[in-house]
Amino acid sequence: MKKIFSFFGLVLLLSCGSAQIVETKTAPVSGPEGVKGSAVGANPDNTSADTNFAFTDSGRVGDIMNYLASDDLKGRDSGSEGIEMAAIYIENYFKSYGVEPFYESYRDTLTNFKKPSYNIVGIVEGNDPELKKEYIVIGAHYDHIGTISPEHGDYIANGANDNASGTTTVMEMARYFGTKKTNKRSLIFALFSAEEKGLLGSEHLAQRMKKEELNLYSMLNFEMTGVPLKGKDYYVYITGYHRSNLAEVSNKYAGDNLVGFLPTAKEYSLFQRSDNYPFHKEFGVPSHTYCTFDFTNFDHYHKVGDEVELMDFDHMATLVNRMLPVLEGIANSSTQEIKMN
Repeated sequence: MKKIFSFFGLVLLLSCGSAQIVETKTAPVSGPEGVKGSAVGANPDNTSADTNFAFTDSGRVGDIMNYLASDDLKGRDSGSEGIEMAAIYIENYFKSYGVEPFYESYRDTLTNFKKPSYNIVGIVEGNDPELKKEYIVIGAHYDHIGTISPEHGDYIANGANDNASGTTTVMEMARYFGTKKTNKRSLIFALFSAEEKGLLGSEHLAQRMKKEELNLYSMLNFEMTGVPLKGKDYYVYITGYHRSNLAEVSNKYAGDNLVGFLPTAKEYSLFQRSDNYPFHKEFGVPSHTYCTFDFTNFDHYHKVGDEVELMDFDHMATLVNRMLPVLEGIANSSTQEIKMN
């Protein structure tokens, strides 16, 4: 997440609680070269509003996370060798699961950052002859801050929660739609670089797509989804909650109180501090970030302690599984249900 603590120092002490976990199972098989994986999971009829929907599992999520947040990638700083390794990994993943390049290749080269840096952008074209002309961007940033001043001999800010978690979430959603092809609207899966430099990757892509006159319906972003919320009656919150009816639409397709309002997110203007915001500025369409970091459940923001061992893979798999009927419902509705308030 772009630097948010400049607003409030280290505000990380509030309430505690628990969140419900939905058990998920898939049959393990080999994935693409350099990518461990499993077969497309349960629910072949692809029904919506199923809170027990099972597609991914903790093992699969863990495989992706253990690579993206490994020491080998040295914290995935934009323009570094480590983020190049992450880019290749994501490209292979998209290719292996039927997600096509959105441009000539998966790489969208940033023009607003001095070091060579790339967004990774893929597409699953919609299967409806008319609705496929409308686009939904599903995104997350895959960069982090690289290496920093050492603490106890560790100098790698691995960025497991920020934001290998959101990246993994988007990759698994891309795998679902890339293999199922159930979406009527076209889905663009975008992993952004240089978010930590000031939302530069998403700013570049939003401006490029605006110039290309992309018919964008909405932008759905995922940020810091690695640990569950504490003491809430919802599973995930969205930034900019009152700016549209996205929460209401999401909960309809989830068949549950999946998405809620976090007052702290409004207090600290999180809507403006992640990759949804450039799309909001350029297009004026519903653009929000789904997040489960609530300032009480994780205290290693931009520190070397943001390690994969602290992530809850069951929670992450559950979030993906509960979000898939939501994304499918939004993509397949005969009308554009998400409206700006």
